[in-house]
Amino acid sequence: MESETFPEELADAFVGIQRLIRRRLRRGLALPRLRGAEVELLRLVESRPGIGISDAAKELYLASNSVSTLVNQLVKDGYLLRETDPADRRAARLLLTEAAAKRLADWQRRRTELVAGRVARLDEADREALRAALPALRRLAVTLNEEAEES
Repeated sequence: MESETFPEELADAFVGIQRLIRRRLRRGLALPRLRGAEVELLRLVESRPGIGISDAAKELYLASNSVSTLVNQLVKDGYLLRETDPADRRAARLLLTEAAAKRLADWQRRRTELVAGRVARLDEADREALRAALPALRRLAVTLNEEAEES
């Protein structure tokens, strides 16, 4: 039987891990830090070059005007390019700049190194438990995403 506190403990563990990773990655960062929503938008544009603002808003579960504000800031900071969509002159397509691609690659490399180093400190049983949990965690992410799309 599943513990009544399990869902809360699981969510707390995710939030705690994410917070600690963000804090550790901020240390020693020479560039001004990007907010979480800015990083999420850059990662989305990296995975879907040419995405429009309204599609990005739907994907990130944010209001279009919030994404528009993020886009304006990231364009100003030199991380995003906003091009007119040839199919609809009223719409914009978003693309990463080289500076953003480099920053995301550096962030991903540093995040991988950080997590790999901490995972290596765990004993083999814990590492195997984490490895075995990955498929279930991915399925959980899919169900959370599906639920968000339905509402």
